Amino acid sequence: MKTILSSETMDIPDGVKIKINAKVIEVEGPRGKLTRNFKHLNLDFHLIKDEDTEKRKLKMEAWFGSRKTSAAIRTSLSRVENLITGVTKGYRYKIAICLRSFPINASITNSNTAIEIRNFLGEKRVSFFYSFLAITISICLEMFVSLG
Repeated sequence: MKTILSSETMDIPDGVKIKINAKVIEVEGPRGKLTRNFKHLNLDFHLIKDEDTEKRKLKMEAWFGSRKTSAAIRTSLSRVENLITGVTKGYRYKIAICLRSFPINASITNSNTAIEIRNFLGEKRVSFFYSFLAITISICLEMFVSLG
């Protein structure tokens, strides 16, 4: 069964600028600029202003869509919310290194932009993981966990 019109709206917080150009959404805030491409979805994006509260809103619509299209509206709305969180608050990921039989050694190289892991599962080779330019890596010794 197809729904004639499915739509969802979200509020845009103050200090965040959103530009829409041919299903490419660009979000700019105090921590930088992020873009996301939604060209693979059959959705319409509109920037509107609420008459009652004078707040800016982002509206996503799908005409004659199935259940998958209606689900895609909410998914794309969540992705834009994640972009807004990224440019306002930022993200921090913590990874714990767990070991049991083989003592894993991790060290930071390339001025806090890469991590090198030795003796992972007893391997002789060294694994390198490089991060993007804006990401820094640090080691907290409390994150090393021994399982027995």
